[in-house]
Order: sequence, then C-alpha cells, then structure tokens
Amino acid sequence: MLVLDSKMFSIAQILGDSPALILVTALLLDYVVGDPWGWLHPVQVMGWYITAWSKFTWKHFTTPVPSKISGIGLCGTLILGCGIGSWAFFHYLQIWQPIVSKVLEVILLASCLAGKSLRQASVDVLGANDLSEARQRLSKYVGRDTAKLSVPEIYRAILETVAENSVDGVTAPWFYALLGASIPGVGAVPLAMAYKAASTLDSMVGYLREPYKNLGWASAKFEDILTWLPCRLTVLTLALFSGKPVTIVQICQRDAVQDPSPNSGWSECVYAAILGVQLGGDNYYQGELRSKPLLGDPGKEIEAEMIDRALNLTQQVVWMWLLPVLAWIVFKL
Repeated sequence: MLVLDSKMFSIAQILGDSPALILVTALLLDYVVGDPWGWLHPVQVMGWYITAWSKFTWKHFTTPVPSKISGIGLCGTLILGCGIGSWAFFHYLQIWQPIVSKVLEVILLASCLAGKSLRQASVDVLGANDLSEARQRLSKYVGRDTAKLSVPEIYRAILETVAENSVDGVTAPWFYALLGASIPGVGAVPLAMAYKAASTLDSMVGYLREPYKNLGWASAKFEDILTWLPCRLTVLTLALFSGKPVTIVQICQRDAVQDPSPNSGWSECVYAAILGVQLGGDNYYQGELRSKPLLGDPGKEIEAEMIDRALNLTQQVVWMWLLPVLAWIVFKL
C-alpha cells in the first residue's frame, strides 16, 4: 500500500510540475467557463495592434509592393511577438512567482480555445423564440445575409460555422499547445498564442478584396500554412471516430479540394460526411450571390441535434489528442 501511495504521489507531483496540469486545467476551463463576458481578451489586444498597423499602412503606402511588405511586417511582428513574448514572460515569471505563472498560463491557454464560444453561439441561435429572432441572432456570428434565410438554411449556416471554426478555433490552437508542451523549455502557451495571432490576422485582414488584398496577403498565406497539418489531422481523427474512415476520407478527397480554401473545405466536408448531410451551396453577402462547392452527399435534412453532435465530435478530437501527449510528458519525465 505504501508503494502504491508513493507511486500515486510521484505521478501527482509530475503532473503538478509539468505542462500536463496546465493543459488539462485550461481545457476544462474553456469547456466549463469559456470567455467571461466583459473580460479583456488577448484577441482584443491583437485587434488593436492590427487596426493601428493597418491604418498606418493605408495612410502611407498606397501601392501594392510597399503594402505587401508592410503586411509581411505586420504578420511577422505580431506572430513572433505573441510567441516569443509569451515564452519570455512566463520563463521569468516562473522563476519569481511559479504559482501565478501557472494560473496565468491556464487562463491564456484557455483563451486560445473557442470550444465554449462555439457552443454558446449555437445555443443562442437555436434558442430563439421565432424565425425572425433566429435570423437576427445568427447575423452576429456569420458574414452572410440572414434576413431571408429559412429554418433549414439557418441550420446549415450554424453547422458550417461550427465545422469551419472547430479547426481554426479549437483543434489547430490545441495542436500547437500540445506541440509546445511536448518540447522541453517551450510550453503550451507560446505556440498556441502564436497560432491565435495568425488566426486573428487572417480573420481581420486576410481578404482578397480591397483594402485588405495587399496588406493581408502574407497573413492569409501564413495562416493557411499553419492550419494545414492540424486540419488534416482533425479530418483523419474524425474519420477514425466515424467507424467508416475510408468512406469519409474518400468523400473529403472528392469534395474538399473543390473549395478555394486549402483548409475550410476539408473541415466542413468531414463533418458533412460523418453526419450524412450536404454543406455549401448558395449564400448572399451584402446582396451579392456567392456559390460555394457542395460538400458531402445529399441525404438527410440538417437538424438541430446534428449541430450538437458536431460540437461533441470536436471535443472528442481534443481529448483524444491530449492522451498521448500526457503519456509522453509523464513517462518522459
């Protein structure tokens, strides 16, 4: 019994002194609490920096080449600043205030994950009292026009949002957190924060239209590169969960490549294939019709419970990826 107690104490000590505790606690914090309303969020700070740099660029650089160079500077300084800056901050804080350091690491890592936020957004729209209210609530979360959407189209919009953002909002930052935690001396937060910076850049300036086309070129490309591997790993993990991995991968290989985005088509398609529905098609943006490739086979009508299933699938991926990293951390130590 004493030997067993000794082993249990040793494991607990390892978890407490390693990134394992930070990973598990941050994941639980995001799942239970999410982003508390009214609190300053790291993305807000990133947004202030991006906005200030963008305004300076548009004022002083009016031709394509200088704008692209400025965009490269914006991309590099924010991503490296978040990654290296957070590493240096926690490296020295750990020396002077180890408990405070761990608490802040948990909070920052949880802020990089959007699992709770995605679920809250879905519940918000699905909980509307009538169709008009559902359309109004949906407009807060999607860029498409919502004023004339039918109930099935609202369900499709929510599911597409969940499917796309499950990668860049949950599994991709989680992948980089796990990667950083697996590398001695790095930690979970710096790589997750660096990815979050890239994702925020893409969402704010990574567009093909003016005035973002030249300024956001580097941000869009770099975010695509960083998301490519975690996106494919998410697809493969979900395919394995489905019990029919070959079929799911074949549908993704057939349909996802039709999407102009190297990642969002794959993330949406794998959820569509598993749920047996079809995503994509026609949407209106500021009155302009845009047609996206159809993803998945036409079959079932999209229903509210499918959205909940998609959210649960994302959480399964997150926990499944965590287990081998925890084993690596514990047994390596």
